[in-house]
Amino acid sequence: MSKIVINRCFGGFGLSHEATLRYAEIKGIKVYPETEKNTLGFPPYWLDPPESRDPKAYRKLYDKDIERDDPALVQVVEELGATANGMCASLSIEEIPVGAQYLIEEYDGKESIQFRDATDWNIAK
Repeated sequence: MSKIVINRCFGGFGLSHEATLRYAEIKGIKVYPETEKNTLGFPPYWLDPPESRDPKAYRKLYDKDIERDDPALVQVVEELGATANGMCASLSIEEIPVGAQYLIEEYDGKESIQFRDATDWNIAK
């Protein structure tokens, strides 16, 4: 079985500050959290120290860019449990068969797993 992380509540996938820092630690990524929080209540995680940032290149770690089957992400959610949840998230680890073709569908931030084999495809006539 393969493990993936999805969000099980309305609001949207997101990692907490603690989870983001732990993910970066596991991956060996040095991040520089901004001292001030953005409008959503969390700091951006810069990949460059303040003194060497290129104002034209925004190199940041975004939780939304993390592959949901990333072993480091799965580890973070397993380790931290509910503490891994971002502001509007309820993260869950789901197991799916290795080799299964799937996609994560989302409605108002709540996610579900759809398997290609389980979908009744319409055929054009």
